[in-house]
Amino acid sequence: MTDTANLRPDRMLSVREVFGIDTDLQVPAFTERDDHVPEVDAVYRFNPDVTLAILAGFTRDRRVMVQGLHGTGKSTHIEQVAARLNWPCVRLNLDGHISRLDLVGKDAVVLREGQQVTEFQEGIVPWSLQRPVALIFDEYDAGRPDVMFVIQRILERDGKFTLMDQNKVLRPHPFFRLFATANTVGLGNLNGLYHGAQRLNHAQIDRWNIVASLNYLPADEEIAIVQARVPSLAGDAGRKLVAAMVAVADLTRKGFAAGDLSTLMSPRTVITWAENVEIFKDPALAFRLSFVNKCDDAERPLVAEYFQRCFDQELKESHQLSPGSHE
Repeated sequence: MTDTANLRPDRMLSVREVFGIDTDLQVPAFTERDDHVPEVDAVYRFNPDVTLAILAGFTRDRRVMVQGLHGTGKSTHIEQVAARLNWPCVRLNLDGHISRLDLVGKDAVVLREGQQVTEFQEGIVPWSLQRPVALIFDEYDAGRPDVMFVIQRILERDGKFTLMDQNKVLRPHPFFRLFATANTVGLGNLNGLYHGAQRLNHAQIDRWNIVASLNYLPADEEIAIVQARVPSLAGDAGRKLVAAMVAVADLTRKGFAAGDLSTLMSPRTVITWAENVEIFKDPALAFRLSFVNKCDDAERPLVAEYFQRCFDQELKESHQLSPGSHE
């Protein structure tokens, strides 16, 4: 971004007009877009309750956490709201490789007028804090303890952040916004589904003003999205095929929740499957290439059973397709 310290939202948008939700709520937005504004996904479907929670975050500076199974589109939901508000957005995945220095900043050797000098380079937290940016902490419950304590400092009521090495206190920009996504709401890996998820102390969770829960879309809406993404599957025949694909995906999600599978089909995976059907003209082969080959060998018979139940045909061990052939 360029110098944005003095930028403010310069217009108000109707939530009813922009998001199709029956409310009189108005939300601040920017007229100009910059490089940090996500691209608009024209066929994205918004969950009304989650959308209102996220909009409360943007409008009233609420700290919002979105919880749900992976693949439900938690981060994408926040990004697509930001995209329609032209609100700059930065997404940070709190995997095991993110360190305290990545968040806060560190000294680095740079070249100044032909001389090597050491200067402090701020991390993503102080950079975002001083700008009208929506900062998303992805996989919040997978963060390392030292990283989580850094984050806790900006979760305080006034949100001030102290750079110890610089002896400097940063105050958040009036339109800095903070969001997070999580699989377990800080409860840890109780059911064995999310290895690496940490138990978070109550003080951490209590500092989030709003916690929204996002589940998978109803089948009809997911079918509509897949058909919109893959126009060759539009129409009644295409809908019948996509409905069977979504039914398989639903079974994998239930199997994952029950602990029978270690992976599941997200809506993104279903779209990939549909795109591969367009290429190979064969739902079974496309299914193997899009999802089955990602599964553990021991789980593949169960996945094949899901396919058989929804398509009324067996998923063969090797499905060869001769050039130009169609099933």
